[in-house]
Amino acid sequence: MPAMKTAHLPRCCSPLNDHWPFTQPLLGAHLISTHFDAALVDDADYAAAGVHPVRGVAKRQAEHLAGRMCAREALYRVTGVASVPAVGEDRAPQWPEQVSGSITHSQGWAAAIVAPAQQWRGLGLDVERRLSSERAERLAGEILTADELSRIAPLTPELRAWQISLTFSLKESLFKALYPLVLTRFYFQDAEVLSIDSAQQTARLRLLIDLSEAWPAGSELSGLYAELDNQLLSLVAIAAD
Repeated sequence: MPAMKTAHLPRCCSPLNDHWPFTQPLLGAHLISTHFDAALVDDADYAAAGVHPVRGVAKRQAEHLAGRMCAREALYRVTGVASVPAVGEDRAPQWPEQVSGSITHSQGWAAAIVAPAQQWRGLGLDVERRLSSERAERLAGEILTADELSRIAPLTPELRAWQISLTFSLKESLFKALYPLVLTRFYFQDAEVLSIDSAQQTARLRLLIDLSEAWPAGSELSGLYAELDNQLLSLVAIAAD
């Protein structure tokens, strides 16, 4: 499906980009991204873009609007319909039944990924700014399990910070991919990153608690990641049965 030709793009957003940042493709998936400037957000853009406004500071408004613009384009590429996902009571995007999707934003950059549900029943996309060594060490005990902490113990402070940052993002992506399937909240200590392949930019994750009959403790999933300037982007995709 070609890009929309007449879509309104808010002044706060750069032209939409369909670059695929990961080393491995995802059949049927479309990832759309944009840079945004909170100083340029305009209330009128919400109505013009067909996006329900959100309350909050300019940064919150701009990232919400930018994320929905990416989602609308990604949905159009997959379904041919330029719809905007609503926000559910749990604050998660409400996607059409025939697709899976995910939205993320951080530090002036937003993206959305959408794919047919018949191919991918769960998608989790997350971008995080790389933590400084000092902040990474302060947060390590919240983000990493005891086994994960043990595995990164021999690393240099810089590599530790990088792996803590990536683990944070991968676990956020894992939650986004699984939550719509299990409707049960889980947290950083409820999953672990078993391995990271820096050559292929892939990772392996494992659940440490039972989420449902289909997703018991011990279930393993794979993830992808990419480095974007000073940010880390991760993706967990769950194939349809």
